This record gives sequence, structure tokens and C-alpha cells, in this order.
Amino acid sequence: MERRALLGGIAAASGLLAAPNVVIAQAPITLNGASQFNDEHVFNRCMTRFEELVKQYYGRPINFVMHKNSSLGLEKQFFEYMSAGRAVDYAIVSPAHMSTFSRAAPFIDAPFLFRDLAHWNTVLDQDLFKPVADEVARRARVELIGYAGGGIRNIFSSRPARNMAELRGLRVRVQGAPIWSRTFQAIGMAPQVIAYNEVYNAIQNNVIEAGENEAAGVEQMRFFEVGPNLLMTQHAITIRPLCFSSQTLARLPRELQEAIRRAGREAGVFGRQTESQEDEQKVAALEAAGRLRRIPFTERAQMNAAVLPVMAAYAREIDAEGIQTRINAITS
Repeated sequence: MERRALLGGIAAASGLLAAPNVVIAQAPITLNGASQFNDEHVFNRCMTRFEELVKQYYGRPINFVMHKNSSLGLEKQFFEYMSAGRAVDYAIVSPAHMSTFSRAAPFIDAPFLFRDLAHWNTVLDQDLFKPVADEVARRARVELIGYAGGGIRNIFSSRPARNMAELRGLRVRVQGAPIWSRTFQAIGMAPQVIAYNEVYNAIQNNVIEAGENEAAGVEQMRFFEVGPNLLMTQHAITIRPLCFSSQTLARLPRELQEAIRRAGREAGVFGRQTESQEDEQKVAALEAAGRLRRIPFTERAQMNAAVLPVMAAYAREIDAEGIQTRINAITS
């Protein structure tokens, strides 16, 4: 009887090994992220938080590989890779780099859109950019699963400027989305589109005189070395979507898809809280170290008034008037 049972067990095991469709063990899923920065940057910390939350909510083995320091290119390439469903599965990307797929995408991060951090937070809490996110998902096959950001953008410059007259003609690097060039031209500056990783050398070689960035970027890219004057224009508050490839997502188990979407939302909140809290601290530290000089800008109201017609025309052009109206209607 024992011999019969043993032979039966061996036969059953042999049958399992011979069956081509039986999976005995499956390697853990591996997801690839990408970043232009190192581990100290808030974007990387936000994505690390995302990875931790996915593991917590999924509850099964899963591997994450983060390709840092622009080893896979820049954010524009990351987005193209995610759209194609290869090389990069998740990354934080500026909405300006989504404009090839969605004309409305740069509106998420347009300059002169938010009055202050409270206004910015309310817009995100109410998910007013959902129509844009839906369009990006449909056309680019990339989901915006969370919203990081929170840095207040100012102009770092090789020369000081305190008012509209002193800003006139300033050769400043801007992002590639047309709204950035249009608004900065309306103020009287001379905007130029230059790759982010070329800004330092461009100022150093007097190709341009200035750029615009939040404190985390100024610190990380050492822009203060070539543009030590921080002109306090406060012209934008960043929104940096945490993106995930729709093609990758569709191949994953349903439970993992749910974990990724939940973790994306929560990691985005973590990123916003972290960056907005650290923004002033970074500027103050650079100033205290003598690396940066804050230059008060005295005509912010006049600057905003100059760009209002440009922003209204842009919203009409990209069919975002409804979103802009709802944003402007928020009183908090």
C-alpha cells in the first residue's frame, strides 16, 4: 500500500512537470522608475514613498528599480517611454512634456494660475484637472495617478530685477509649452526654450541670463552658482504628476493595479506636503550660506495683470475655459 502511494505521488509529480501550462513558481513582478535627480531630491523621495505603499497595499513580492540621475534621459523621454509601454513604467513628469499628446496638459502647471498655496491645494483636492488627466490617459496611454509638486517658482538670474522695467528684455529659459513663452513675453522678458540640463552652461556662457525654478531644482542643479539673484516673482506653484504607463498597468494583476492607484494618490499628497514645507527652508539655507540673494519683486500685481489676457486666450484655445473658471471661482 505504501509502495503504491509512493509510485502514485511520483507519477503525479511527473505529470505536473510534463504539463506545459502549469506554472510551478513565478518570479516577482519588476517595475522600472526613472528620475533626473538623486535620492535627496523630493521627487525621488516621493517615488520611494510610492514604492513602499504599493508593497504595503499589494502584500505580495514585487521589485522596483529606480533609474536615477538622468540615466534614462530626461522627463520628456520618460513620458515617451511610458506612452510606448517600454523601459519606464512610472516617473514624475512636468505637464509641459505631455503637450505632444494633449494640448491641455500644460494647463495643469501653467504660470499665473494659482493665487497661493491654499488656492493650489483646494484645486488639487477638488480634482479639477480630471478632464485633462482623462485626455492624457486616452491619447498618451499614461495615467496620472497622483499629483506631487508644491514648490513656488521664482526667477534665478545673473542680474537683479525688482520691477517690470528691470525685467524687460531679460533672456530667461522657459519650459517648452507655448503658454510659458507667451506669458513671459507679455511681461516684457525674452523667453527661450532650452533643455533643462543645459541651463547652467547657457547662463555661464551668457547665452541666457536667467531661468525659473522652485527651490528644490535651484539647489539640486546648483543654479545659484550662475544665477545668484532670486527674483521673488512667485509666478507659479508646481504640479508634478506621478505618471504610470497604461500598457504596463493593463498587464498587471487587478489587485496590484488597485494598489498602484491608491499608492499613487497618497504618494502625491506626501510629495506636495514635503516640497511645500521644504521650499522656504531651502531658500533660507542657501541665503544664509551666502549662495543666493533674495530680490523682492515690487510689481507682482502689475505682472499678473499683464498676463491675464494671455491666460484667458490660452484657456479658450485648448478648451480649458471651464476648468479656468472653476479655478478662479475658488475663494479659499
